[in-house]
Amino acid sequence: MRLDTLDVFAAIVRCGGFRAAAAERGVSSAALSQSIGTLEAALGIRLLNRTTRSVAPTEAGTRLLERLVPALQDIRLAIEDLNQMRERPTGTIRINAPGPAVDHVLCPLAFDFMRAYPDVKVELISDAAIVDIVQQGFDAGVRFGQQLEQDMIAVPLGPPLRYAIVASPGYLERCGTPLAPADLIGRDCVRRRFPGGTTASWRFEKDGASLEITPEGRLTLSSAHQELQAALAGQGLAHVFVDYARPHLNDGSLVELLRDWSPNLPGWFLYYPNRRYPSAAMSAFLHHVREFDWSGHGLTAIRKD
Repeated sequence: MRLDTLDVFAAIVRCGGFRAAAAERGVSSAALSQSIGTLEAALGIRLLNRTTRSVAPTEAGTRLLERLVPALQDIRLAIEDLNQMRERPTGTIRINAPGPAVDHVLCPLAFDFMRAYPDVKVELISDAAIVDIVQQGFDAGVRFGQQLEQDMIAVPLGPPLRYAIVASPGYLERCGTPLAPADLIGRDCVRRRFPGGTTASWRFEKDGASLEITPEGRLTLSSAHQELQAALAGQGLAHVFVDYARPHLNDGSLVELLRDWSPNLPGWFLYYPNRRYPSAAMSAFLHHVREFDWSGHGLTAIRKD
């Protein structure tokens, strides 16, 4: 028993006969007659009384129609709702991303997108752990390129990134200013621990030489915001994305160190499942990502004003 056969039955009664229903659907009367015969055989009961002049539902056919017509209308409305989602962006987009990506890339992007698409809701979940975005019900995620699974589609998101070593002027007066990465050994560095338990290392590069150190220090935190607070309070040297530190570098409450050892890093990637039919909202968001102008958001260089 097929849903379209039930729809044929309702159309024949509504049109008052096989010929009119066949003309409406662009098929032959014989094809409709065969469909009804198959339906009646499957149900084991006659649904239509046929004469050479007219077609009318039997008592069983009338009872079926009473339930069938509203159900078919609900199905049509449901499909039309999906069509509107495909053609007009509506619904909710859920994105999982690390805190820095949410703060400095996704927020300005999402705010601009929501102004352009007022019918779309956006949910940004800040999470440093790598999660299965499909299993967790996310439409997309944000990570570095080397952390992406091969079955995902990845789109570059935002400008290149750069870490900065920062400290307060008061701390530098007390403890001195490091001039090379080796000078950080034995210093009071603010350490960062990830959800998986590992501690972040600090990487440096200059004139083709690169090195990596494991910072030492009494204070270990779990977010860039906390590290920045510690640096402002004079608790030690912090290793944060320069976008976090920029306002404090501009007003002099923090000082950047070892700038010539801090290379630009590849930016974030927005990744999402390889699905054939993304929603209209997700398609619009992906287009917005590709067209977004980052030049007005000051994410690549420290302003002098």
